[in-house]
Amino acid sequence: MGAYILRRLLLMIPTIVGIMGISFLVIQFAPGGPVEQVIAQLSGQGDSADQRLSGGGGDMLSQAGADEMNSRYRGAQGLDPELIAKLEKQFGFDKPPLTRFGEMMWNYIRFDFGESFFRNTSVIDLIVEKMPVSISLGVWVLLLSYAISIPLGIRKAVQDGSTFDVWTSGVIVVGYAVPSFLFGILLIVLFAGGSFFDWFPLRGLTSDNFAELSWWQKILDYFWHLTLPLTALLLSAFATTTLLTKNSFIDEIKKQYVVTARAKGLGERQVLYGHVFRNAMLIVIAGIPGAFISAFFTGSLLIENIFSLDGLGRLGYLSIVNRDYPIVFATLYIFSLMGLVVGLLSDLIYTWIDPRIDFDRRDV
Repeated sequence: MGAYILRRLLLMIPTIVGIMGISFLVIQFAPGGPVEQVIAQLSGQGDSADQRLSGGGGDMLSQAGADEMNSRYRGAQGLDPELIAKLEKQFGFDKPPLTRFGEMMWNYIRFDFGESFFRNTSVIDLIVEKMPVSISLGVWVLLLSYAISIPLGIRKAVQDGSTFDVWTSGVIVVGYAVPSFLFGILLIVLFAGGSFFDWFPLRGLTSDNFAELSWWQKILDYFWHLTLPLTALLLSAFATTTLLTKNSFIDEIKKQYVVTARAKGLGERQVLYGHVFRNAMLIVIAGIPGAFISAFFTGSLLIENIFSLDGLGRLGYLSIVNRDYPIVFATLYIFSLMGLVVGLLSDLIYTWIDPRIDFDRRDV
Protein backbone atom coordinates (compact mmCIF):
# COMPACT_ATOMS: atom_id res chain seq x y z
CA MET A 1 0.00 0.00 0.00
CA GLY A 2 2.89 2.35 0.74
CA ALA A 3 4.22 2.01 -2.81
CA TYR A 4 0.76 2.66 -4.24
CA ILE A 5 0.30 5.81 -2.14
CA LEU A 6 3.75 7.05 -3.20
CA ARG A 7 2.94 6.48 -6.89
CA ARG A 8 -0.35 8.32 -6.57
CA LEU A 9 1.31 11.25 -4.81
CA LEU A 10 3.99 11.47 -7.49
CA LEU A 11 1.36 11.37 -10.25
CA MET A 12 -0.37 14.35 -8.66
CA ILE A 13 2.57 16.57 -9.63
CA PRO A 14 2.29 16.28 -13.45
CA THR A 15 -1.50 16.19 -13.18
CA ILE A 16 -1.77 19.48 -11.29
CA VAL A 17 0.87 21.09 -13.52
CA GLY A 18 -1.07 19.95 -16.59
CA ILE A 19 -4.37 21.33 -15.27
CA MET A 20 -2.83 24.67 -14.38
CA GLY A 21 -0.81 24.81 -17.62
CA ILE A 22 -3.82 24.26 -19.88
CA SER A 23 -5.87 26.82 -17.96
CA PHE A 24 -3.01 29.33 -18.05
CA LEU A 25 -2.67 28.83 -21.81
CA VAL A 26 -6.38 29.40 -22.38
CA ILE A 27 -6.26 32.60 -20.33
CA GLN A 28 -3.53 34.01 -22.56
CA PHE A 29 -5.96 34.08 -25.51
CA ALA A 30 -9.01 35.24 -23.55
CA PRO A 31 -9.99 38.84 -24.38
CA GLY A 32 -10.76 41.43 -21.74
CA GLY A 33 -7.93 40.80 -19.26
CA PRO A 34 -7.31 42.89 -16.13
CA VAL A 35 -5.38 45.56 -18.07
CA GLU A 36 -8.33 45.94 -20.45
CA GLN A 37 -10.68 46.08 -17.46
CA VAL A 38 -8.79 49.02 -15.98
CA ILE A 39 -8.47 50.72 -19.38
CA ALA A 40 -12.23 50.47 -19.83
CA GLN A 41 -12.73 52.18 -16.48
CA LEU A 42 -10.16 54.88 -17.23
CA SER A 43 -11.32 55.70 -20.75
CA GLY A 44 -12.17 59.36 -20.99
CA GLN A 45 -10.22 60.29 -17.87
CA GLY A 46 -6.69 59.40 -18.91
CA ASP A 47 -5.05 62.55 -17.51
CA SER A 48 -6.21 62.03 -13.93
CA ALA A 49 -5.53 58.33 -14.11
CA ASP A 50 -2.03 59.02 -15.38
CA GLN A 51 -1.35 61.34 -12.48
CA ARG A 52 -2.69 58.84 -9.94
CA LEU A 53 -0.88 55.76 -11.15
CA SER A 54 2.29 57.10 -12.72
CA GLY A 55 3.16 59.61 -10.03
CA GLY A 56 2.44 62.64 -12.19
CA GLY A 57 5.18 62.72 -14.78
CA GLY A 58 7.84 60.68 -16.54
CA ASP A 59 9.16 60.54 -20.06
CA MET A 60 6.75 59.53 -22.75
CA LEU A 61 7.42 56.34 -24.65
CA SER A 62 8.31 56.49 -28.29
CA GLN A 63 5.58 56.78 -30.87
CA ALA A 64 6.31 53.21 -31.98
CA GLY A 65 5.88 52.01 -28.41
CA ALA A 66 2.66 53.98 -28.08
CA ASP A 67 1.29 52.45 -31.26
CA GLU A 68 2.18 48.99 -30.01
CA MET A 69 0.43 49.60 -26.70
CA ASN A 70 -2.67 50.94 -28.41
CA SER A 71 -2.87 48.00 -30.82
CA ARG A 72 -2.36 45.48 -28.02
CA TYR A 73 -5.23 46.69 -25.84
CA ARG A 74 -8.66 47.60 -27.09
CA GLY A 75 -9.73 51.06 -25.99
CA ALA A 76 -6.20 52.20 -25.14
CA GLN A 77 -6.21 55.02 -27.69
CA GLY A 78 -5.67 58.34 -26.01
CA LEU A 79 -4.14 56.95 -22.83
CA ASP A 80 -0.53 57.53 -21.85
CA PRO A 81 1.54 54.49 -22.96
CA GLU A 82 3.59 54.84 -19.79
CA LEU A 83 0.42 54.39 -17.77
CA ILE A 84 -0.34 51.20 -19.69
CA ALA A 85 3.21 49.98 -19.09
CA LYS A 86 2.75 50.58 -15.37
CA LEU A 87 -0.51 48.65 -15.46
CA GLU A 88 1.23 45.73 -17.15
CA LYS A 89 3.92 45.76 -14.48
CA GLN A 90 1.34 46.01 -11.70
CA PHE A 91 -0.51 42.95 -12.97
CA GLY A 92 2.68 41.06 -13.84
CA PHE A 93 2.16 41.12 -17.62
CA ASP A 94 5.54 42.72 -18.25
CA LYS A 95 7.15 39.24 -18.11
CA PRO A 96 7.03 36.42 -20.67
CA PRO A 97 4.15 33.94 -20.18
CA LEU A 98 6.47 31.02 -19.38
CA THR A 99 8.22 33.04 -16.68
CA ARG A 100 4.90 34.07 -15.17
CA PHE A 101 3.65 30.49 -15.16
CA GLY A 102 6.83 29.22 -13.51
CA GLU A 103 6.68 31.88 -10.80
CA MET A 104 3.01 31.18 -10.21
CA MET A 105 3.55 27.42 -9.76
CA TRP A 106 6.55 28.01 -7.47
CA ASN A 107 4.43 30.28 -5.28
CA TYR A 108 1.48 27.88 -5.33
CA ILE A 109 3.66 24.99 -4.17
CA ARG A 110 4.32 27.07 -1.06
CA PHE A 111 0.61 28.03 -0.90
CA ASP A 112 1.46 31.65 -1.58
CA PHE A 113 -1.44 32.85 -3.73
CA GLY A 114 -0.61 36.55 -3.73
CA GLU A 115 -3.18 39.33 -3.66
CA SER A 116 -6.34 39.96 -5.60
CA PHE A 117 -6.05 42.36 -8.51
CA PHE A 118 -9.13 44.37 -7.58
CA ARG A 119 -10.08 43.52 -3.97
CA ASN A 120 -6.96 44.84 -2.22
CA THR A 121 -6.61 41.76 -0.01
CA SER A 122 -4.80 38.44 -0.08
CA VAL A 123 -6.36 35.61 -2.05
CA ILE A 124 -6.04 33.10 0.79
CA ASP A 125 -7.93 35.45 3.14
CA LEU A 126 -10.74 35.73 0.59
CA ILE A 127 -10.94 31.96 0.18
CA VAL A 128 -10.99 31.39 3.95
CA GLU A 129 -13.68 34.07 4.31
CA LYS A 130 -15.97 32.53 1.68
CA MET A 131 -15.33 28.86 2.45
CA PRO A 132 -17.79 28.44 5.40
CA VAL A 133 -20.78 29.15 3.14
CA SER A 134 -19.75 26.52 0.57
CA ILE A 135 -18.80 24.00 3.27
CA SER A 136 -22.18 24.55 4.91
CA LEU A 137 -23.97 23.74 1.66
CA GLY A 138 -21.73 20.75 0.92
CA VAL A 139 -22.06 19.16 4.37
CA TRP A 140 -25.85 19.44 4.52
CA VAL A 141 -26.33 18.22 0.97
CA LEU A 142 -24.10 15.23 1.70
CA LEU A 143 -25.85 14.33 4.96
CA LEU A 144 -29.37 14.75 3.63
CA SER A 145 -28.70 12.99 0.33
CA TYR A 146 -27.24 9.93 2.08
CA ALA A 147 -30.03 9.95 4.67
CA ILE A 148 -32.54 9.75 1.80
CA SER A 149 -30.58 7.63 -0.66
CA ILE A 150 -29.52 4.68 1.50
CA PRO A 151 -32.96 3.74 2.95
CA LEU A 152 -34.62 4.39 -0.41
CA GLY A 153 -32.02 2.34 -2.30
CA ILE A 154 -32.37 -0.59 0.13
CA ARG A 155 -36.14 -0.60 -0.18
CA LYS A 156 -35.92 -0.44 -3.97
CA ALA A 157 -33.53 -3.41 -3.94
CA VAL A 158 -35.81 -5.46 -1.70
CA GLN A 159 -38.85 -4.59 -3.85
CA ASP A 160 -37.04 -4.78 -7.16
CA GLY A 161 -39.48 -4.76 -10.06
CA SER A 162 -42.46 -3.70 -7.93
CA THR A 163 -44.69 -0.70 -8.62
CA PHE A 164 -42.86 1.24 -5.91
CA ASP A 165 -39.50 0.54 -7.57
CA VAL A 166 -40.70 1.55 -11.03
CA TRP A 167 -42.34 4.79 -9.95
CA THR A 168 -39.49 5.91 -7.70
CA SER A 169 -36.98 5.14 -10.47
CA GLY A 170 -38.98 7.33 -12.84
CA VAL A 171 -39.04 10.19 -10.34
CA ILE A 172 -35.31 9.83 -9.67
CA VAL A 173 -34.38 9.81 -13.35
CA VAL A 174 -36.53 12.87 -14.10
CA GLY A 175 -35.14 14.67 -11.05
CA TYR A 176 -31.59 13.86 -12.07
CA ALA A 177 -32.21 15.13 -15.59
CA VAL A 178 -33.41 18.53 -14.38
CA PRO A 179 -30.44 20.88 -13.78
CA SER A 180 -30.29 22.11 -10.20
CA PHE A 181 -30.14 25.76 -11.25
CA LEU A 182 -33.38 25.45 -13.23
CA PHE A 183 -35.07 23.87 -10.25
CA GLY A 184 -33.63 26.66 -8.08
CA ILE A 185 -35.17 29.29 -10.36
CA LEU A 186 -38.51 27.44 -10.19
CA LEU A 187 -38.34 27.43 -6.38
CA ILE A 188 -37.66 31.17 -6.35
CA VAL A 189 -40.63 31.84 -8.63
CA LEU A 190 -42.92 29.66 -6.51
CA PHE A 191 -41.79 30.30 -2.94
CA ALA A 192 -39.46 33.34 -2.75
CA GLY A 193 -41.63 36.27 -3.75
CA GLY A 194 -41.98 35.41 -7.42
CA SER A 195 -45.39 34.99 -9.00
CA PHE A 196 -46.92 32.90 -6.20
CA PHE A 197 -45.78 32.71 -2.55
CA ASP A 198 -43.30 34.70 -0.46
CA TRP A 199 -42.42 32.09 2.15
CA PHE A 200 -38.62 31.98 1.98
CA PRO A 201 -35.83 34.58 1.75
CA LEU A 202 -34.06 35.09 -1.53
CA ARG A 203 -30.59 36.17 -0.39
CA GLY A 204 -27.90 35.10 2.05
CA LEU A 205 -27.72 32.49 4.82
CA THR A 206 -28.91 34.76 7.64
CA SER A 207 -31.26 37.68 8.14
CA ASP A 208 -30.13 41.26 8.72
CA ASN A 209 -31.09 41.05 12.42
CA PHE A 210 -29.34 37.71 12.93
CA ALA A 211 -27.11 39.06 15.74
CA GLU A 212 -30.15 40.18 17.72
CA LEU A 213 -31.86 36.76 17.65
CA SER A 214 -31.75 34.18 20.43
CA TRP A 215 -29.77 30.97 19.85
CA TRP A 216 -32.80 28.91 18.83
CA GLN A 217 -34.07 31.70 16.56
CA LYS A 218 -30.64 31.80 14.90
CA ILE A 219 -30.89 28.07 14.16
CA LEU A 220 -34.36 28.46 12.67
CA ASP A 221 -33.28 31.51 10.66
CA TYR A 222 -30.25 29.63 9.31
CA PHE A 223 -32.30 26.65 8.10
CA TRP A 224 -35.02 28.97 6.81
CA HIS A 225 -32.46 30.53 4.48
CA LEU A 226 -30.99 27.12 3.55
CA THR A 227 -34.29 25.47 2.60
CA LEU A 228 -34.50 26.50 -1.06
CA PRO A 229 -30.78 26.16 -1.97
CA LEU A 230 -30.58 22.72 -0.34
CA THR A 231 -33.77 21.58 -2.03
CA ALA A 232 -32.39 22.63 -5.43
CA LEU A 233 -29.10 20.80 -4.82
CA LEU A 234 -30.70 17.67 -3.34
CA LEU A 235 -32.86 17.01 -6.38
CA SER A 236 -29.96 15.55 -8.33
CA ALA A 237 -27.58 14.80 -5.45
CA PHE A 238 -29.39 11.72 -4.11
CA ALA A 239 -30.23 10.14 -7.47
CA THR A 240 -26.83 8.57 -8.15
CA THR A 241 -26.40 7.31 -4.58
CA THR A 242 -29.90 5.80 -4.53
CA LEU A 243 -29.39 3.80 -7.71
CA LEU A 244 -25.87 2.83 -6.63
CA THR A 245 -27.19 1.54 -3.29
CA LYS A 246 -29.98 -0.38 -4.99
CA ASN A 247 -27.72 -2.09 -7.53
CA SER A 248 -25.09 -2.89 -4.91
CA PHE A 249 -27.69 -4.57 -2.66
CA ILE A 250 -29.21 -6.50 -5.55
CA ASP A 251 -25.78 -7.77 -6.51
CA GLU A 252 -25.03 -8.93 -2.95
CA ILE A 253 -28.46 -10.49 -2.40
CA LYS A 254 -27.85 -12.88 -5.31
CA LYS A 255 -24.62 -14.26 -3.82
CA GLN A 256 -24.24 -17.69 -2.27
CA TYR A 257 -23.61 -16.57 1.32
CA VAL A 258 -27.06 -14.95 1.38
CA VAL A 259 -28.67 -18.20 0.22
CA THR A 260 -26.76 -20.04 2.96
CA ALA A 261 -27.84 -17.54 5.63
CA ARG A 262 -31.47 -17.92 4.62
CA ALA A 263 -31.12 -21.71 4.63
CA LYS A 264 -29.94 -21.53 8.24
CA GLY A 265 -33.27 -19.98 9.18
CA LEU A 266 -32.17 -16.35 9.61
CA GLY A 267 -34.87 -13.76 9.19
CA GLU A 268 -34.89 -11.47 6.19
CA ARG A 269 -33.98 -8.45 8.33
CA GLN A 270 -31.03 -10.31 9.87
CA VAL A 271 -29.82 -11.38 6.43
CA LEU A 272 -30.22 -7.90 4.99
CA TYR A 273 -28.61 -5.85 7.76
CA GLY A 274 -26.41 -8.47 9.41
CA HIS A 275 -24.76 -9.88 6.29
CA VAL A 276 -25.61 -7.94 3.13
CA PHE A 277 -25.38 -4.40 4.47
CA ARG A 278 -21.62 -4.25 5.13
CA ASN A 279 -20.61 -5.69 1.77
CA ALA A 280 -23.20 -3.75 -0.21
CA MET A 281 -22.30 -0.43 1.41
CA LEU A 282 -18.60 -0.76 0.54
CA ILE A 283 -18.81 1.18 -2.70
CA VAL A 284 -21.32 3.66 -1.27
CA ILE A 285 -19.26 4.56 1.82
CA ALA A 286 -16.05 4.77 -0.18
CA GLY A 287 -17.71 7.35 -2.40
CA ILE A 288 -18.45 9.76 0.47
CA PRO A 289 -15.34 11.95 -0.05
CA GLY A 290 -16.05 12.25 -3.75
CA ALA A 291 -19.71 13.01 -3.09
CA PHE A 292 -18.73 15.77 -0.67
CA ILE A 293 -16.36 17.35 -3.18
CA SER A 294 -19.06 17.14 -5.83
CA ALA A 295 -21.63 18.79 -3.56
CA PHE A 296 -19.04 21.28 -2.35
CA PHE A 297 -17.81 22.51 -5.73
CA THR A 298 -19.95 21.29 -8.62
CA GLY A 299 -23.30 22.59 -7.47
CA SER A 300 -22.11 25.66 -5.60
CA LEU A 301 -21.29 27.88 -8.58
CA LEU A 302 -24.77 28.39 -10.02
CA ILE A 303 -26.77 27.87 -6.83
CA GLU A 304 -24.70 30.40 -4.87
CA ASN A 305 -25.23 32.95 -7.63
CA ILE A 306 -28.95 32.28 -7.98
CA PHE A 307 -29.56 32.60 -4.23
CA SER A 308 -26.88 35.29 -3.69
CA LEU A 309 -24.88 33.18 -1.24
CA ASP A 310 -21.44 34.65 -0.64
CA GLY A 311 -19.38 31.46 -0.98
CA LEU A 312 -16.55 30.11 -3.09
CA GLY A 313 -18.78 29.49 -6.10
CA ARG A 314 -19.91 33.10 -6.24
CA LEU A 315 -16.36 34.31 -5.56
CA GLY A 316 -15.06 32.24 -8.48
CA TYR A 317 -17.79 33.46 -10.81
CA LEU A 318 -17.21 37.14 -10.01
CA SER A 319 -13.45 36.65 -10.33
CA ILE A 320 -13.86 35.20 -13.82
CA VAL A 321 -16.16 38.04 -14.85
CA ASN A 322 -13.74 40.66 -13.48
CA ARG A 323 -10.65 38.80 -14.79
CA ASP A 324 -9.21 38.64 -11.27
CA TYR A 325 -6.71 35.96 -12.27
CA PRO A 326 -5.03 35.40 -8.86
CA ILE A 327 -8.37 34.28 -7.41
CA VAL A 328 -9.28 32.26 -10.51
CA PHE A 329 -6.02 30.31 -10.54
CA ALA A 330 -5.83 29.94 -6.75
CA THR A 331 -9.32 28.44 -6.51
CA LEU A 332 -8.61 26.18 -9.49
CA TYR A 333 -5.37 25.00 -7.87
CA ILE A 334 -7.02 24.31 -4.50
CA PHE A 335 -10.03 22.55 -6.03
CA SER A 336 -7.84 20.41 -8.29
CA LEU A 337 -5.52 19.48 -5.45
CA MET A 338 -8.42 18.58 -3.19
CA GLY A 339 -9.96 16.48 -5.94
CA LEU A 340 -6.75 14.49 -6.39
CA VAL A 341 -6.32 13.99 -2.64
CA VAL A 342 -9.94 12.91 -2.28
CA GLY A 343 -9.47 10.36 -5.06
CA LEU A 344 -6.59 8.83 -3.11
CA LEU A 345 -8.58 9.00 0.11
CA SER A 346 -11.46 7.09 -1.49
CA ASP A 347 -9.08 4.26 -2.43
CA LEU A 348 -7.75 4.14 1.13
CA ILE A 349 -11.30 3.94 2.48
CA TYR A 350 -11.92 0.96 0.19
CA THR A 351 -8.99 -0.90 1.72
CA TRP A 352 -10.04 0.09 5.26
CA ILE A 353 -13.57 -1.24 4.77
CA ASP A 354 -12.50 -4.35 2.88
CA PRO A 355 -8.88 -5.43 3.60
CA ARG A 356 -9.12 -7.94 0.74
CA ILE A 357 -8.63 -5.06 -1.72
CA ASP A 358 -4.94 -4.62 -2.50
CA PHE A 359 -4.08 -1.75 -4.84
CA ASP A 360 -0.38 -2.70 -4.77
CA ARG A 361 -1.19 -5.61 -7.06
CA ARG A 362 -3.00 -3.42 -9.55
CA ASP A 363 -1.80 -0.81 -11.98
CA VAL A 364 -2.31 2.82 -11.01
